[in-house]
Amino acid sequence: MTRRIAANPIPWWSQAGKTREVFEDAFTALQDIGFTAVKADVPDGMGTQEYRSWLDGFGLEPSTGLFSSPLDDTVRPPDLLEDARRFAAQQAALGLDRTMLSSMSVPERMQRPAVGAAFDQGRFDHAVDLAGRVCEVFRAEGVRALHHSHVGGVFETEAEVTGLLDALGPDLLGFGPDTGHLAWAGADPVALLRRYADRTGAIHLKDLHPDHLPAQDATGDYRTLSRSGRLWAEPGRGVLDLGAVLAALPDDYDGDWMVEVDFPSVGDVVESHRLSFAWAQEVLGASTAP
Repeated sequence: MTRRIAANPIPWWSQAGKTREVFEDAFTALQDIGFTAVKADVPDGMGTQEYRSWLDGFGLEPSTGLFSSPLDDTVRPPDLLEDARRFAAQQAALGLDRTMLSSMSVPERMQRPAVGAAFDQGRFDHAVDLAGRVCEVFRAEGVRALHHSHVGGVFETEAEVTGLLDALGPDLLGFGPDTGHLAWAGADPVALLRRYADRTGAIHLKDLHPDHLPAQDATGDYRTLSRSGRLWAEPGRGVLDLGAVLAALPDDYDGDWMVEVDFPSVGDVVESHRLSFAWAQEVLGASTAP
């Protein structure tokens, strides 16, 4: 892979769904702004090759996707592994050699986010086992799994993230961090990138406003805080030292630069992405593919 400035059009689809119509609006805007790649999400009802051809029409390419699951006892392992197989085969058919794996939407943690609420060792161990089995399915389909940190899941805190990565090891699971989710949960993205530099294959570059930090002092559930307009920040407009994040990446990092703002802080989704792209061009432009 060569490094591209990519976008996850999450503000478009997070409330309206991953439909062709929603993505068409997003891709039209992202193409006009100058993005060259987007997170690989095939719209509902569309085939893989049709999606690839459709993306080509916008001058966009698929970038590293994300497979998410609670990875807890609400999940039937046979169903999980079959879903993982289909997803990995789809990503491989799009020409991708890696994908992110995340745990999301554990109820106690969605209600009280970013503080490791209701930790349970048995649930954690079960999630590690399920994650390892998903990684093996991905590998069989020719796709490398990268753990993607996410508030609201089983692997939320720094100790949980490192516990997962150390338990499964580098041959099975790489690292695909989200700087904003790590920092929201009190983790140090720079230290983790240095620790797992040789395992890092993708990254979401996300910034944070200070209004709801530290998480222990915040009031509100995940959705309330995430959609407040005062949690996520366009890159370079928040409190994270993204320069230090970039400096911590290894010289041979070959993933994309995926900028991501889950909910815009400027009030307009297109302007949010214009600001994000301008930051990326200024900071990353010299090292990205033309």
